[in-house]
Amino acid sequence: MSLLTIILSILLPPLAVFLKHGVGTEFLISILLTLIGWLPGVIYAFYVNSK
Repeated sequence: MSLLTIILSILLPPLAVFLKHGVGTEFLISILLTLIGWLPGVIYAFYVNSK
């Protein structure tokens, strides 16, 4: 993971997922988790971008 991806995963998790994977199920799940709470969105963004 690049430094930009790490920073975006912390600040704007859906944007980090979008830049890595585009619009798809990962992006929609990231938006949903971020709306539920910021921390679940961050955790999911790190998980998706690290695999």
